[in-house]
Amino acid sequence: MGSLEAVNGGANEAVNEAPNESAHYSMLEETQKTLGTLLSLAKSQIPPECAQLAADTAFKTLNTGSPYFPVPFKETEAVSALKAVEAGIAAGIADLRYGEQKRNITVDLERASCFLFSSYLVTIGGHHKPDPEAKKFLKDTDLLHAQAILYRRLSANLYKTKTPGEFYHIHGSLEAGKTLNMIGLEAHRPDMTDYKECIDLIESHVMKYTSSELEIMNAENKQAGVPCLKPSEWDATPHGRVLNSEPPWRVETIEMTSPPVPFPTSTSPPGKPQILAGINVLELCRIVAGPAMGRGLAEYGANVIKVTSPHLSDVPFFQVDGNLGKHATELDLRNAGDREVFEDLLQSADVVLDGYRPGSLERLGYGPQQIVELTKHRGRGIVYVAEDCFGHVGEWATRPGWQQIADCVTGVAWLQGEMMGLDEPVVPPFPMSDYGTGCMGTIAALTGLYKRAKYGGSYHGTTSLCQYDVFLLRLGLYSEELVRELRKVHDPEFFELRHSDSVDEVGRRALKTMQKTHPELFEAKHFHEAWSRGYNAAIKFVKPVATVEGTWNGFLRCSRPNGTDPPTWEGWEVDQDMLHE
Repeated sequence: MGSLEAVNGGANEAVNEAPNESAHYSMLEETQKTLGTLLSLAKSQIPPECAQLAADTAFKTLNTGSPYFPVPFKETEAVSALKAVEAGIAAGIADLRYGEQKRNITVDLERASCFLFSSYLVTIGGHHKPDPEAKKFLKDTDLLHAQAILYRRLSANLYKTKTPGEFYHIHGSLEAGKTLNMIGLEAHRPDMTDYKECIDLIESHVMKYTSSELEIMNAENKQAGVPCLKPSEWDATPHGRVLNSEPPWRVETIEMTSPPVPFPTSTSPPGKPQILAGINVLELCRIVAGPAMGRGLAEYGANVIKVTSPHLSDVPFFQVDGNLGKHATELDLRNAGDREVFEDLLQSADVVLDGYRPGSLERLGYGPQQIVELTKHRGRGIVYVAEDCFGHVGEWATRPGWQQIADCVTGVAWLQGEMMGLDEPVVPPFPMSDYGTGCMGTIAALTGLYKRAKYGGSYHGTTSLCQYDVFLLRLGLYSEELVRELRKVHDPEFFELRHSDSVDEVGRRALKTMQKTHPELFEAKHFHEAWSRGYNAAIKFVKPVATVEGTWNGFLRCSRPNGTDPPTWEGWEVDQDMLHE
């Protein structure tokens, strides 16, 4: 893979670039081009002075050959560009807070790649996500056994429909029973324990219906699910046309009556100046994309309280990575006493993160306008950032969805299947669109905080999984020549996958081939290990992707399960073994 580190020194120059073993591909050049595309697409959403800081980012990589992932999409390049914009806005905040200075920004392309599948790289007690031994450390938040029971888990999968050549992604979400019942199956089948038999049984029932019939059934049962579209079919939908004309994220003004809010005097550990030290964040999110927004803010030093309900299921292992740097508390926002506690926390909050469908938190009284009203007496604005699957505009905005749903509806899954030499879709490996969306949400939150400090006011940021996929597709695919190279260097077992293989199986095979093809991604220098009191185990996780000169980027506290901490901003610990670089 090569051992000479290559660095791109900003928008218009490249220094110390390693010789590229592929005559037609340079990860550095593609990433720099991608950053230019991103700055153009999101131009109106990035403060101009921060855009210039982002444009001067230095990218570094050891890659001198083919891309890292066995996919046709420029995933490393996309998220590296996003991390550059994230760091550029963070550097702008650092200038406001600590005084203007030359701040070199560096983005590590290997760590950016690792970020995209960090939930597959994190370990607890030395065990990865697929390892059954990991379960003994986890809190069981899979309340309805939609994850733990294979048959129920495969209620979230891509299957053939009644119409030849047509595919539909049903999604039992965190409940499973409703979707299984909808297609005529029992919610529980203890006799169904074989992977292939489960898939064949469920697919045989999905094949009784056309996509149109499944759409009607899903709507009636309020379930997630979507027809698997080709890119041209997505482009032809009214919703596709709306989202294709949207920037990757938006930050809009809610009110401008509140004055500028200076950042707090430093509350960072000695010698560790953090850009968001003293900023308080309430995160109302589950699974990957939403928690990735809060994870990004915690990495810059914010105090993030993840608020989950004890009555809502969550994926246990995703919390190991998603809860890094945070406190995690449980509140039922339908309960009067818990609402009072939440609204008390809200008075000290600077940012609220919403990972639910548009309208969900409004119905509880905690939408963006309602939050502004609840906090207006304190004389400082607030930043509200929401992510979801389909976006916050267009006719499908209120549809439920997850990462696989977005990848199927936008055409990403079809392109993945075609890259593998198939005439059928395959959902790409890892929750990459989740992590990319989380990064865009972090950018929106940083932008709101920057504007609040400089101009005053309150701000509403929005982004979505589909918007990340639209951005990814705008970058174009790898060339046919490069795809042939990817197919040559990666394990043939990966290319034996088919449409109905689960995300777990796709991820397992992708991880296996990447460990063989790109061992540099798995080197110890990219990881940090620390003790989690919440899990009573050691947690190993991917180090931060970006550095901003004059500041320290990293988590102050180790991960813990949902519901570990009391709902308070007071008495937060700093885990000393998290501070070692």
